[in-house]
Amino acid sequence: MAEEQYIVSLDGVTFTYPGGERPVLNGVSLEIKRGDFVAVIGGNGSGKSTLCKTLNGLIPHYYVGDFTGSVRVCGLDTSRHDVARLSRHVGYVYQDFENQLIRPTVLDDAGFAPLNYGCEDYAERGRRALGLVDLRVDPKEFIWQLSGGQKHQLALAGAVSLDPEILIIDEPVAQLDPNHARQIYDLLRNLNECHGKTIIVIEHHTEFIAEYCQSVVLMDAGRVLWSKPVKEALRELGQLEASQIYPPQVTQAAAGVDRSGRRAAPGGALEREYPVTLEEAVRYFSRRKEGWAEGSGAAADSDSARFAGGGLALPAEATRLGSASPVIEVKHARYSYRTVARERKTVLNDVSLSFRPGDLVALVGNNGAGKSSFMKLITGVTKPESGYVRVKGVDTMTTLPERLADTVTYIYQNPEEMFIEDSVRKDVEFFLKARRVSGYKEKVDEILDSFGLTELQHRDGRLLSGGQQRRASLAIGVAMNPSVILLDEPTANLDIATRKDITRLLLQLNRHVETVVVATHDMQLVAEWANRVIVMHQGKVVRDGTRESVFADADLLKLAGLAAPQILELSRRLGMPRLCYTVEEFVERWEEVGETGTVVETGEADIAGKEAMLYGICP
Repeated sequence: MAEEQYIVSLDGVTFTYPGGERPVLNGVSLEIKRGDFVAVIGGNGSGKSTLCKTLNGLIPHYYVGDFTGSVRVCGLDTSRHDVARLSRHVGYVYQDFENQLIRPTVLDDAGFAPLNYGCEDYAERGRRALGLVDLRVDPKEFIWQLSGGQKHQLALAGAVSLDPEILIIDEPVAQLDPNHARQIYDLLRNLNECHGKTIIVIEHHTEFIAEYCQSVVLMDAGRVLWSKPVKEALRELGQLEASQIYPPQVTQAAAGVDRSGRRAAPGGALEREYPVTLEEAVRYFSRRKEGWAEGSGAAADSDSARFAGGGLALPAEATRLGSASPVIEVKHARYSYRTVARERKTVLNDVSLSFRPGDLVALVGNNGAGKSSFMKLITGVTKPESGYVRVKGVDTMTTLPERLADTVTYIYQNPEEMFIEDSVRKDVEFFLKARRVSGYKEKVDEILDSFGLTELQHRDGRLLSGGQQRRASLAIGVAMNPSVILLDEPTANLDIATRKDITRLLLQLNRHVETVVVATHDMQLVAEWANRVIVMHQGKVVRDGTRESVFADADLLKLAGLAAPQILELSRRLGMPRLCYTVEEFVERWEEVGETGTVVETGEADIAGKEAMLYGICP
């Protein structure tokens, strides 16, 4: 009976990697029911990925550290069955899913596992898997021609091609735009509800967990603290906070209003049944908000919204007026490449943009929009076919990338690509030593302190946690003393607490450089950090403006595969006088407006005065 009910059972599992000083898993006991949709959460380094690698036999058969305890999956003892046998029961999509794509074409890859198992119908199994994940492309198409979202679907197809009972997906949405992220979760829900698959995801985005998952496992320091139903789990605010996990923004907002003391449930007792989804939050707050003036919602979100919560966002127009000459100037740039069929595929089409000192630019758009290609034009690694790109007046077409490196620093999405030495300090000082900069040691000391790396300076960057690696990569970039820093997905694969820390560090970059450009799918980062948002779609710029002009345009969001942060959408759905971009803004506005019904407006004269004071703009 136990084997029928529980498809996964771990008992006292402890594991230490070779050379490790302490166990990554420490006495883990856990049971997962057949047909469940489980989210495994915890901070970076809590043991989530290691736990899941015990379920398909990679531990202890591939990673041969110190292993004790027992793991049973689909009735099989994983220590007695090899990875090949277990792969018939457990499909796994790794965080770096592109590394799983090993065949040249779509159908070749989807049917690769059945072919290896000697299945005569391997091609049919591959086609069925492509149908299950709704990947609608030519089966003969080459993998490198797919977008990031399509590659993720193909990796998932490969995992389901053997029809396993369990699917494990590590960070399903880490490298995807919001639209493709939702598509992946819709596919997982369909596989769970319609095909009976037990789904296990390692996830940091609690908004997706609330909407799609059935239960949650919380890990901390290699231990499983608890396994609970999703609503109960996401309302464990104290425990989540202790583990540096942030519940959905709407849950944070309800708790924030509660703590403010401005709201009590009927009878005077504080209500603790906080909402965990947007729909629940709309009902939750609507019950407490009656009689708002009609028409006070998103329509009232005028230019004054830039000043919501006291956090003034610098408009792109203000930035342009604040400097006489651009740091980066791109005019009519076009770039394409030749496919295997010798056809030209256009990646960037007639792009014209300029960037001024003080610009904190979020470059957004769906997978394949051209964001990374655009940033490579700025570095000089890629040359435009027509038009021009100038950085500090230097034409990239006639300039070697190594010369442009004195002006432009590109920080890769994978921070490990920034590490070439055996310690963080050596990596940070590498560029300065190579350029024979006098007094570089003092400068390195200052940078290490600024990014909280002093105590880690003698450790190998490749052995640090994800958040520490990201801090180190930023420090390496700043040490190059550039005028421009370009970052590709700086918050990808990080837990929410670490993402907030990285956001704080990004806000400090304007002390070191003139212009920062970030390509990202992280809409919370866009809302909290950027003073200018550039939206790309199919190689073209379709919007260059403020966060208000982007998030208030539903048609634009749909076109570019974007989604407004949950708290912003809640403020819009509630008809609040001004849109809220952070939980803190929402709580403040609710106190000012939500409970009293008083609309606090900011007049146009006040706005003009603030712009004049802050940006030197004449009203």
